[in-house]
Amino acid sequence: MIHEVDEGLRLLLAEAGLEDSGVDLVFDAPTKEWSARRNAPTISVFLHAIREDAGRRRTGTAEIHDEQGVVTGWRTPPRWFELTYLVTAWTNRPQDEHRLLSEVLRALVRADTLPARLHTGSLAELGLTVDIEAAGPAVDGPSASDVWSALGGELKAAIDLRVVAPLAGERTTAGPPVTEGLVVKAVPAVDGAPAGDPGRRLRYEDPGDLESQGFAAERERRLPPGRRRRGNSTR
Repeated sequence: MIHEVDEGLRLLLAEAGLEDSGVDLVFDAPTKEWSARRNAPTISVFLHAIREDAGRRRTGTAEIHDEQGVVTGWRTPPRWFELTYLVTAWTNRPQDEHRLLSEVLRALVRADTLPARLHTGSLAELGLTVDIEAAGPAVDGPSASDVWSALGGELKAAIDLRVVAPLAGERTTAGPPVTEGLVVKAVPAVDGAPAGDPGRRLRYEDPGDLESQGFAAERERRLPPGRRRRGNSTR
C-alpha cells in the first residue's frame, strides 16, 4: 500500500507539470550526502512516519464474489494508516525553492483526497477514499526540527504532508463449489467386519445434462411410490 500511495503522489505532482519543467520528483531522504550529489532542481517527498488510525479498525470478514456471484473467498476489513511525508524543494537559490514549494502546495491542496484515477494496485481494488492533508495543524509526533536533526541536515522550509490510506485485509480462498453428493453407507457389521455394501451416492442422475450447475440446477421432483398427487385419484 505504501508504494501505491507514493505512486499516487508522484502522479499528482506530475499532473501539475513539475516533471515537464525539468524538476526531479524523488522519495529520497534529504540527508547532507544526498543534497551534495544533487545536480538538478528536485522535489523530495520523504516518508518519515507511519501510524495506524486505530479508531477506524474493524473486525469480522466480508465475502468475495466472482462475476457469477459465487463466493470465492473471505477478506478481513482493511486497516487504516497515516503516512507522514516531509516535502522539500532543492535548487541553488532559496527563491527558486520557494517557487517550487508554492507549486507543490497548490497541487496538494486542490482536493482533500487523492483522486481515484491515481489509485493503483490494492488502492484501486478496494475503491476507498485516500485522504490527504498538506500543511495542516500540528499533531502529536516528531516535529520538523526533530526530523532534520535525525537526518543530520539543517532546518529548511518544508511542507508537512499526511496521507490516510487503507491496507487491504487478509484474504482466505474458498474451496470449489460442491458438485458431488456424499456416499452413505449404513450396513451392519458381520463378525466385526464390514458387510461389503458399497453404499449409494447422494447425487442426481445425469449431472452432465444440467450444464454443470450441480445441485443448483432445477430438476423434476419425483414422488416416492404410493404418494398421491393432488387432483389425481390414482395411487
